[in-house]
Amino acid sequence: MDIKNNTANIVSISRVFVAFIAIGLLYVPSQTAFIISLILTIIAFAMDGVDGYIARKYNQASELGSVLDIMGDRIVEASYWIVFAATGLLPVWFPIVCVTRAFTTDSIRSVALSKGMTAFGEKSMQSTAWGKFICSSKFMRISYAVAKVAAFILLIASLIPPSIYVRTAIYHVAVVVAYIAIIFCVVRAIPVVLESGKLFDKKD
Repeated sequence: MDIKNNTANIVSISRVFVAFIAIGLLYVPSQTAFIISLILTIIAFAMDGVDGYIARKYNQASELGSVLDIMGDRIVEASYWIVFAATGLLPVWFPIVCVTRAFTTDSIRSVALSKGMTAFGEKSMQSTAWGKFICSSKFMRISYAVAKVAAFILLIASLIPPSIYVRTAIYHVAVVVAYIAIIFCVVRAIPVVLESGKLFDKKD
C-alpha cells in the first residue's frame, strides 16, 4: 500500500482500533482506566474529522475512502452502543436500533455503489433536496455527530466522579443526549429507504 497517498484511509481504519482500546478500558474497574477511555474516545471521534480533512486537502478522496469512512463509523458507533447496553448504562434497544438502521441503510447503499453512486458527495444516491439535506448536509451530519459523541463521552464521564450525586447528574444528562442521538440515527435513514426504489427499477 502507498502510505503517502492513503493517509486518510489509514486514519479511518486506525480510529476503529483506538475506539476498541477505549471500550476495553470500560471493563477495567478503575477511575484511571475510565479517564483514559474518555480521552481515547475523544481522540477516536476526532480522527473521524481528520481523515476527511486529509482526504480533501491532499486529494485522497475516493470511493474506497467513502466506504472505509462509513464502515468505520458503523463499527465504532455500534460498538459503543452495544457496550453501554451490556454494562447497563442504556437499554438494549439502543444498539438494536443502531444495528438495524446500519444494516438497512448499508444494504441499500451497497446496491447504489454497484450503480456508481455513493452515500455522499457529487455522486450521492439521494436525488431530492430534502433527502440530501437530511443525509448529506453539513448541519445534519454535524448535529448527529455532536449528539452521538456527546452521549458517549458523557456516559463514560458518569463513571468517573467519586461523588454518586455528580455521577447521577451526569448520567441523566447523558441519557437525554443519547435519546437525541438515536433519534438522529433513525431520521437520517429515512431518505435512504424512501429513495431506494429507483435502485431496483428494472429499466436500469
